[in-house]
Amino acid sequence: MRRDYRRWYSPRLQRDMELLIFGHAGAKVLMFPTRDGRFWEYETLNVVGSLADKVSAGHLQLYCIEGLARESFYDAGRHPADRIRRHGAFEDYILNEVLPLMASTNPHDCTMAMGCSLGAFQAASLVFRHPHLFRKLVAFSGRYDLTMTVESFGDLFDGYYGDDVYFHTPTHFLPGLTCAWRLEKLRQLDIVLAIGKADPFLDNNRHLSRLLDDKGVHHRLHVWDGRAHRAGAWRKMAALYI
Repeated sequence: MRRDYRRWYSPRLQRDMELLIFGHAGAKVLMFPTRDGRFWEYETLNVVGSLADKVSAGHLQLYCIEGLARESFYDAGRHPADRIRRHGAFEDYILNEVLPLMASTNPHDCTMAMGCSLGAFQAASLVFRHPHLFRKLVAFSGRYDLTMTVESFGDLFDGYYGDDVYFHTPTHFLPGLTCAWRLEKLRQLDIVLAIGKADPFLDNNRHLSRLLDDKGVHHRLHVWDGRAHRAGAWRKMAALYI
C-alpha cells in the first residue's frame, strides 16, 4: 500500500500543514481526525489498516488531514467568534488547497468525506454546505450541534451565537434550507451515519436523521450496540461503510 507524506505552507492558515495519502487510485476519501487527533491518527488507530485491502486494490485512496481543533473549537484562549473564524479559515484550506491537491493527484470522479467524533461534525458541516463537491459522507459518533451540552461535552462557543455558528451547524441550518439546487445536490449524496446506543450523541444523531427525512434527503442511520465512541468500533464501521 503506497504511503505519501505531504507538507506545505498554507497561506489561508498562515502555518505549515501536513497530511498523509494512502493508495494510488480509486474513490478519494477525505478523512477528518478526532478532536485531539493528528493527520496520522487513523494510521495509528489502524482505521487505515481496516481499509488496506480496498486501498491496495485501487478501490480507495485515503487523504488523512489535520483537524486543527486545538486552534479553533478547543482553543479556550480565543473568543468564541475567533474560534469559528479559525474554523472557517480551516475550511477554506480544505476547499482551496486540499481538494485541488486531491483532484490533481487522482482524477476519479468520486470524492467522499469521513470523520469520527469531532471529525464527523467537520465532515458533515462541510459536505452539507458544499454537496456538489462530494458523492458520499461517512460520519461516526458525531455531534452535529457544538452548542449543546451532553455529559462532559459542553458548548464549544460558551454561549456565543451568530450567523457564523448557525451556518456551520447542520442541525441549525438544515431546517431553514430552501434552496432547490442545494437540496437536489444533497438528495444525490450517499450519507451514512453510525452511532452507538450508549453513545452520548445518539439523540443528536436521531434528530439529524429526522431533519434529513424532512428534507427528503435519503441516508442511513446505523445504531450499534453499546458504546461505539472508540477506535475498535470505528475500524469495524470503516470496513463496512466506506
